[in-house]
Amino acid sequence: MCSDSFVTAAMKSRIAAHAAAFQKATQSPFGSDDEIGMLNLVEGESRRAIMDRADPSTVYDLSVDNFVGMPGWFGAEDQPYQIWMTHTPRGELADDVMRVGKASNELVSYSGDSISMYTHTGTHIDALNHFGYHGRIFNGFSVDEHLGSRAWRKAGVDKHPPIIARGVMLDIAALIGVDVLPPSYGIGEADLRGCLKHQGTELRPGDVVLIRTGRMRLWPDRTAYLPNPPGINREGAEFLAKAGAMIIGADNHCLEQAPSADPENWQVVHTYLLAEAGVPILEIANLEELAQDKVFEFAFFGACIRLRGATKARRCARSPCPCAVRSARQRKGAKRIRLCSAREGALGGSERTACPRRRSERTLLRCTGRNSNTNSRRRRAGSTYGHAISSQTCRPRLPFRIL
Repeated sequence: MCSDSFVTAAMKSRIAAHAAAFQKATQSPFGSDDEIGMLNLVEGESRRAIMDRADPSTVYDLSVDNFVGMPGWFGAEDQPYQIWMTHTPRGELADDVMRVGKASNELVSYSGDSISMYTHTGTHIDALNHFGYHGRIFNGFSVDEHLGSRAWRKAGVDKHPPIIARGVMLDIAALIGVDVLPPSYGIGEADLRGCLKHQGTELRPGDVVLIRTGRMRLWPDRTAYLPNPPGINREGAEFLAKAGAMIIGADNHCLEQAPSADPENWQVVHTYLLAEAGVPILEIANLEELAQDKVFEFAFFGACIRLRGATKARRCARSPCPCAVRSARQRKGAKRIRLCSAREGALGGSERTACPRRRSERTLLRCTGRNSNTNSRRRRAGSTYGHAISSQTCRPRLPFRIL
C-alpha cells in the first residue's frame, strides 16, 4: 500500500511546520523577506505539471453567493455584507451626475452599485498577517514595525501569487457516515489518515487540502450553519502542515473546531497554521458537488483580489475535476488507481512514473474511486471564488480549481 504522504529530506527543509516552535512565530525557510510562506511552493515547474494534466471541460463552482443576510463571521460585530445602488437610470435623469443632459440620460440607462463587508465574508482565503503570537506574525514581522494605521505593510493578500496546484478534498463526513459532522467535532490525525485510506488518496507537498464537514448542507441558515462548527483541531492541522500542505481549507466558516478545546487560545488552529506553519487558510468552500461526484483530486487555480495589506481576500477561482485512465485490468469504480506524478518538486512527489499523456496502465491517475466520465453536473464558471473541472478525455487529467 502506498504512503499517504511524500516528504523527502530536501522537501522537509522547505516545510515551515517542521521548524515551528510552540506558540511562536516561525522564521520562514524561504528567507527573511518572505511574506507568503508555503505559497512559495507554487513554482514554474509545478504549474507546468498541473497545466499539462488539467482539463477544464467540466467546472464545479466552489464559492458561495454574497447577499444581504448571508452567514458570516459577525460575532465580533464586524460589518455584514451590504449592497446598494449608487446610480440608477431614473436617478440619473433626476440628478444628471455625469452632466450629459436629459436626452443622453434617456438614451443611456446607467446602473452602478457599491458594497461594504468585513473582508472575511463569503468564500475567502486568510493571509499570514491575520493571526500571530505576542504581536508577531509569520517570519517575525511585528505590529511595532510593520503595521500601519490602515493595514499591515507585510504578508497581506496582495502578495499572494496566482495559485496553480494539486487539490485534494477529504470528505470526513462521508468517512464517518453522516451528512453533517456533529457540532464541535474535532477532526484529528486519525480521521485524516482514515479518510486518505478510505478514498485511496495521497497527500503531496504543495497540495491545497480542502476538508468537508458537511456544514455547507446547512447554508445559508445562519442559526444552523454558524454555531459550534466541526473542524480540524491542532493535531489535525499539524499532520496536514507537516505533510507539506500549501493551503488548508474547509466548508465551514472558520476551518477549525469551535469552541476551541484550548482554554487559553480561542483560535488554536488559525494561530498555528498562519504564524507557526506559514499555511494560508481557505474558508466557506462549497464542496457539495465535489462530494456528490466523489471528486477527491483536482487541479486548483486561484488568484486573490489584490487588497493591499488586507488580512483576507476573495479569490477568482475555477477547477477541473479528477480524471482517470483505466487499463483493461482496472475495474470500474475501483478506489485504488495509481497517481501519475510529475518529477520531484513539481507536485511534491518522488519520481515520474510515466509520461502523463501516454495510454498505459502505468499512467493511471489516482483519484476518486469513481470514473470521472460519470454523469456529473456541468456548471459554467460564474462566481469569484472556486471551481473544479472534470475531464472526459482518455488521457490522465487532474481536476483544477481557481480561487
